[in-house]
Amino acid sequence: MKFPAWLVDHLIATQHFPPPSVYQQTIQILRGLRLKTICQSARCPNLGSCFAQGVATFLILGEVCTRGCRFCAVPRGQPTLVAEDEPFRLLQAVRELHLRHAIFTSVTRDDLPDGGAGHFAQVVRTVRLGTRGITIEVLTPDFNGQAEALEHVAASRPQVWAHNVETVPRLYPQVRPGAGYQRSLQLLAQIKDLAPEIVTKSGLMLGLGETPDEVYQVLQDLQSAGVELITLGQYLAPSGAHTPVARYVPPEEFDHWAQLAHELGFRGVAAGPLVRSSYHAGELYRRAALP
Repeated sequence: MKFPAWLVDHLIATQHFPPPSVYQQTIQILRGLRLKTICQSARCPNLGSCFAQGVATFLILGEVCTRGCRFCAVPRGQPTLVAEDEPFRLLQAVRELHLRHAIFTSVTRDDLPDGGAGHFAQVVRTVRLGTRGITIEVLTPDFNGQAEALEHVAASRPQVWAHNVETVPRLYPQVRPGAGYQRSLQLLAQIKDLAPEIVTKSGLMLGLGETPDEVYQVLQDLQSAGVELITLGQYLAPSGAHTPVARYVPPEEFDHWAQLAHELGFRGVAAGPLVRSSYHAGELYRRAALP
């Protein structure tokens, strides 16, 4: 599908680029500490803007995913061993970047008994012990719904726990093979049962062929699961080998969904063509006036 001119204009209008020295410094810090970001691995359109502000979303547990969702640019294959020193390198990066809100996500690691939950918990604990006044957000896979894995991460007490449903249930077989819509909803509900003080968050891509009724139903389902923060953005195919874009959703339609989400009771909503789960995540958390 042809890339619309208005989306290019939207990109130019909404991206703000401070001096390039900050961008280069961010790159140097990440390279020096041998750290990866989902910004790079998923080919995020906001990478330049975020790096130029000294902000990045860290990708932990390696760069290779055991699943291979058809919307995602992260490669599928056999992952490498988990780096035991990664939490300490992440702590150093958080310090050098002077982050107020640190976000950690990962590839899916179905090859690990706990899906990588123990490593997530160690990252959160290490960063919290080594910094002051920081808020921590994790964006996790589903850990195959393992209760013990969820308990392990919950015990580390991140301020925000995000898990994206990504799309409507009907499209899961073609977009998220290996994942389960109900499993994701159950995970989000379980987090609130385990630790009510943790803020839960989810995200949804539009433009994959979903209907308005389906989107509204997903919003209702997430609200019923206790989700407090929601993001809605435009799906952009990383390559011709990925699920194609069914349509480009105009900004006014995102405004409509944002209004509906607020009316449903979400405490924080970010919706727009270039919105991503971690884009300005700290601001979304603070704007929602959450404790």
